[in-house]
Amino acid sequence: QKVTVEVLDHLEHLALVDFRDSEGVERLQKAIQFADQLHEVNTDGVEPMDSVLEDRCLYLREDDVTEGNCTKELLQNAREKVEEYFVAPPGNIPLPKLEERETFLQGS
Repeated sequence: QKVTVEVLDHLEHLALVDFRDSEGVERLQKAIQFADQLHEVNTDGVEPMDSVLEDRCLYLREDDVTEGNCTKELLQNAREKVEEYFVAPPGNIPLPKLEERETFLQGS
């Protein structure tokens, strides 16, 4: 199963991963082939699970704060911050146009 340019574009924007080279596209195709094996499993009559530990009782602990007031120390780990918040990397990575990426898909 080949990855189309449109699927590649969609995945890049969702995952913020750049598939500019044939190695990235090949790795993506192998991951899809691996995941496609799940379609071979017969799940007729199998009810969805809420948890992989459905046969056990999950005990929740009280959420009691035992430590805290360490905002300054935690923010020292941030590469970039604004006021008292961590700043994540920008979500828009520069991607080539669809026409440019078509060459990567043809080579794989």
